[in-house]
Amino acid sequence: MRHEASILHLDLDAFFASVEQRDKPSLRGKPVVVGGVGSRGVVATASYEARLFGVHSAMPGHEAKRRCPHAAFLGVRFPAYRAASRNVMAVLRDLSPRIEPLSLDEAFVDLADSPHRLDLSLTGLEAIVRDLKAQVAEVTGGLTASVGVGTSKFISKVASEINKPDGSFIVQPGTEVQLLRPMSVKVLPGVGPVTLDKLRRIGVSTVDDLQRISLDELVQVVGRAHGQGLVDLAHARDDRTVEPEREAKSISVEDTFETDLVDIRRLTEILDRHAAQVAGRLRAAELFARTVTIKVRQHDFVTQTRARTLTGATDRSDLIGQVARGLLNGVDTSNGVRLLGVGVAGLTDVLQEDLFADEGLTGAEDEVIQTRTEEPDQSPLPARSWPPGIDVVHTLYGPGWVWGSGVGRVTVRFETRDTPSGPVRTFSEDDPALQLRPVAEWADDAD
Repeated sequence: MRHEASILHLDLDAFFASVEQRDKPSLRGKPVVVGGVGSRGVVATASYEARLFGVHSAMPGHEAKRRCPHAAFLGVRFPAYRAASRNVMAVLRDLSPRIEPLSLDEAFVDLADSPHRLDLSLTGLEAIVRDLKAQVAEVTGGLTASVGVGTSKFISKVASEINKPDGSFIVQPGTEVQLLRPMSVKVLPGVGPVTLDKLRRIGVSTVDDLQRISLDELVQVVGRAHGQGLVDLAHARDDRTVEPEREAKSISVEDTFETDLVDIRRLTEILDRHAAQVAGRLRAAELFARTVTIKVRQHDFVTQTRARTLTGATDRSDLIGQVARGLLNGVDTSNGVRLLGVGVAGLTDVLQEDLFADEGLTGAEDEVIQTRTEEPDQSPLPARSWPPGIDVVHTLYGPGWVWGSGVGRVTVRFETRDTPSGPVRTFSEDDPALQLRPVAEWADDAD
C-alpha cells in the first residue's frame, strides 16, 4: 500500500452529452440524451440537466422519453468523442507516462512515475489538479472533468465521484477508512444488485456495516473469495498498480434495428459498413486481427456468434467484410434480424497477412468469394438515413446538424460550436444540396 496520495483518477463529466452540448450551442444548459433513439434504443449518456428527471445510462430509450419528453435525443458520434478523448489522454501522458485508460472518458494516472518531480504534498496536488482541469478544458473546447487523488486506484476513483460534476477531491493518507465508513456498500467494486440484496439480508447497507461484520458471516453469504475482497476494499486495502498497457482483446461494432431486417442485400451492406469501421479502429490502434466474428440476434432474440480464424493477421476492411459475409451465409436470416455486428479478435501489432489471403480461403470461404461474383441486385438502394444529431452540410446554409427527420423530410439546425444558436430549416430527405459531413471533419472539429 502507498503512503502518499499519488494515484489520480480523471472522469470526463457526462462525456458524450457534453460533447454534443459543446458542438450544438442551442442545447447548452438543456436536457440532452445520447442514445435511446428508436424503439429499442438504450441511453448511452445523459446530461446533468436530463439526470434531474431520473434519466441515466443503460435506461431504455422509451423510459427516458417518458421521464424527460422535452430532452434532445441524439444518436452517437463516436469520431467526435474519440477526438476529444485523444486530446485528454495526451495531456495525461504529458503529466506521467504511466496512465491506464479505462474508456474514452476515464483514466488512472500514476503521479509517482512522473518525470516532472511532482510535489505530492496537499498543496502540490491541489495545484496539479487545478492545472490539469484547465488543460482539459483548453484542449477539448470547454469540457469539464472530475478528478480524485488517493493512495490507491479504488480510493482515487471514489474521490472523483465526491464533488461531481467539475469537481475534485484529494484523500489524505490515513483518512481512507473514515471516508468510506458512511458510504453505501454500492461504492465497492463487485457490489451489484444481487450482492447488494444478499448484504442487506444480513444487515449490511453501509461500508461501516461491512467493516464491523465478521468475515465468517460474510463468507456464508457471498463466498470466501468475494467476501475477502469486499472486506479488503472496505478497509481501503487495494494494492493494484496503474497498468499503462491495457491490452485490447477485441474490437467490434454492432447495430440494433428498429424493425427486423430480412433483406440480405441490406444486411450485407451493414456488414460492409461495420467491417470498414472495425478496420479503421484497427489502423488507428496500429493493430492487426487474426479472427473475424459476426453476431446475429434474430427475431426471437436467439443470438448466434460465428467466427473464422485467418491464416494471417490483417487490418483490411475488404478482407474482414468478405469473411463476415461468408459467415452470414451460414445463418438463416429469413425470419428477420434484430441486431447485427462485426468484430475482430486475436489482435497483434505485427502484420502477418498472407499476400494470397483471398485465394487461401477454403471451404466455406469459397462460398463468400462466389457470392461476390453474382449479378448484383438492381433494386433501388434504401434512402439515406438521417439520425438525430448527425453532422450535415448544406451547399447554401453551411454546416449544421439533424434536428429530426421523418415522412420524407429532414429538419436541420445550422450552427457549430463556434457560432451562436442557429436557425432551423426543413428539406426533402433526397435534397442533393444536403449531405452528411465526412467523418474526418468531425474529428478535425473536435481537435
